[in-house]
Amino acid sequence: MVRLSSAIIAIFAVGSASAFAPASHHAVRSSTVLQMTATEAKDPVKVGVIGCGRIGIVHLGAINKAPGVVPIVVSNPTVSKAEDAAKKFGVPKYTSDAMEVITDPDVDAVWICSPSQFHADQIKACAANGKHVFCEKPIATDLAETVEAINACNEAGVKLMIGLQRRFDPNFLRVRSAIEKKEVGDTIIIKTCSRDPSPPPYEYVKGGGGIFNDMAVHDLDMTRFLAGDDPIEILAVGSCHIDKSIEDLPGSEAFDTASCIVRYPNGVSAMVDVCRQSSYGYDQRAEVLGTSGMIATDNVYPNTAKIYKNDYTGNADMPFDFFLSRYFEAYVTETEAFCESLVNDSAVPCTGIDGLVALVMSLAADKSAAEDRWVKFSEIIEQVYCVNPTECSLIANDAMFPDGFKPVGDLKSLDEIVVPDVDKQKEEGFANKFKNIFS
Repeated sequence: MVRLSSAIIAIFAVGSASAFAPASHHAVRSSTVLQMTATEAKDPVKVGVIGCGRIGIVHLGAINKAPGVVPIVVSNPTVSKAEDAAKKFGVPKYTSDAMEVITDPDVDAVWICSPSQFHADQIKACAANGKHVFCEKPIATDLAETVEAINACNEAGVKLMIGLQRRFDPNFLRVRSAIEKKEVGDTIIIKTCSRDPSPPPYEYVKGGGGIFNDMAVHDLDMTRFLAGDDPIEILAVGSCHIDKSIEDLPGSEAFDTASCIVRYPNGVSAMVDVCRQSSYGYDQRAEVLGTSGMIATDNVYPNTAKIYKNDYTGNADMPFDFFLSRYFEAYVTETEAFCESLVNDSAVPCTGIDGLVALVMSLAADKSAAEDRWVKFSEIIEQVYCVNPTECSLIANDAMFPDGFKPVGDLKSLDEIVVPDVDKQKEEGFANKFKNIFS
C-alpha cells in the first residue's frame, strides 16, 4: 500500500485561486478615433533574472519585449556582467547575489539561468519565497532532488516552467501539428538527430553526466513531445569516434556518439542519434513516418541563397553552427509563453513533470548503454522514495522501505511522488482524483 504523508495531503487545502494574482487598475487609452475609454488592465508582472551569461541575456531580451512583464533586478556572480545587462536592458537593480533576486519583495517571478548545479536549490528558495519560476533544464541531475524541487513549487502554489526550448522551435512545432491533425496518418516511426559542429572541451564533458544527460536529453524529450504519449522502454548504445581524449572518463562521459531506440505505446518506435561533431555544420532534424505520408524538418540556414556551379549546387552557406543562433527564436518564444502564463494565470506549456520525465529518459538511456539491455523507465522511477514531498532519496531495490513509498508501474507512476502543480490544483475534481491514488 502506498503511504502518503500529511504534507502531501495538505496541498489540497490550497484554494483554487492562484498564488499569483496581480491587482488590476483602470488605464485610459485613446481609440483610433481619439476617443478616451477606460479599460481594465493588470499591473505588470515584475521579474528577476539569475545569471547574465549567454542564455540569461537571451531570456532577458525576450522578457524586455513581452507585454505585461517588466524585469526589475538581475544577478550574476561577476557583478560587472549583471551591471552590463542592467544597463543594456534598462533594469533598475543588479547584484552579485542570487538570493537578493529571490527575496526581493517586489519580484513576482524568477528566471533561473545559472549553472546547472545551482538550479534545484534556487528553485526551492524561490518556492519558499512565493516566487514563480522559469528554470533552464535540468532541474537537477539527481532524480530525487528533481522531485524535491518540483514538489517545493507545487506545495507553495507557484508556477514552474522548464526550458526545453526545442518544443518551441517552429520547425518541430509544425511536425507536432501535422501529427495532431493526422496529416500523415497514424504515427509509425519517429526519428531525430542532433550533431554538433565540433566537440566540446574535455573540461565540459568531465563531470557533465554523460552524452545522454547533457546532449541526447533534448532529442529524447522531443520524441515524447512528438509521440504525445509516455514511453515504455529504451535501448541505447554509445561509442567514441571523434575525441579520443575522453575515453578515460567514466560511463557515458566516454561517448561522443550514441544511438537510442525508444518504444512507445501502440507499436510506435522512436530512433535518436547524437554525435558531438558534424563536419557539415549544426545538424538538427526530425522525421515522422505515418500510415499515409511522412513529414521531416531540414536544418536552418542563415539565408536562403544558393550557389549553382559546374562542380557544386546547393546552399551558399553552412547551417547555423551554434545552438543560440539555431534556436534563438525558440528561446524567445518559450520566454514569451511563460510571460503569457504569468500575465493571464494560465497553465505553463512545459511543466516540471516534463523536465522530470526528460531526466528519467536520459538516466534510463545511460543505464541501458552501461548494462547492454532494454531498460524500462519504471526501473528508474522505482529508485525514488519520498518521506514527504520535499524529502526524497535514491535507494537500491530492497524489500524493506522506510516511511514513504516505492512507486511502481510506468511513467504515470510519477503521479505518486509528485504533488500536482498549481494549474492542476485548479482543475475541478483533480484533488479528489489524486487523493484516491493513496486511499
